[in-house]
Amino acid sequence: MATRTQHGARARARARRLALQGLYQWQLSAALPDDIIGQLRLSQNLKDTDIDYFEELLRGVIADSETLAAAFSPFLDRPLAQLDPVERGIFLLSTYELSTRPDVPYRVVLNEAVELAKKFGAEESHKYVNAVLDRAASKLRAAEQGIRGSTD
Repeated sequence: MATRTQHGARARARARRLALQGLYQWQLSAALPDDIIGQLRLSQNLKDTDIDYFEELLRGVIADSETLAAAFSPFLDRPLAQLDPVERGIFLLSTYELSTRPDVPYRVVLNEAVELAKKFGAEESHKYVNAVLDRAASKLRAAEQGIRGSTD
């Protein structure tokens, strides 16, 4: 039998997946967050999904997308505009969590990002996602990691 924590982790993973779908839609259509949320609520099975977390992620990422992109862009090997929308969405989503959700351990953020890349990204994109986010986490969560600091 799963524990409440496992249910919570699964519900948050589903929220991240749904938020990524919303971010993909936002990147392609520039739709408003409320419209995207409404469409996804109607078209998806939201059972066992942390809806509040989904909405926080989607609204927060869209509202702060330029700052978030500036936080991970130095670690890219190509211009931001050349990223696949799935990868860009994963980077935005994960950087949001690294920046604003210290209650979520950075390793969880990285693991969830890799899983999203495996499920929705190009064949080897999970390796790229992991490498970029690992470097971003070394800046955004240096104290939590206990290594590297800001000179890396």
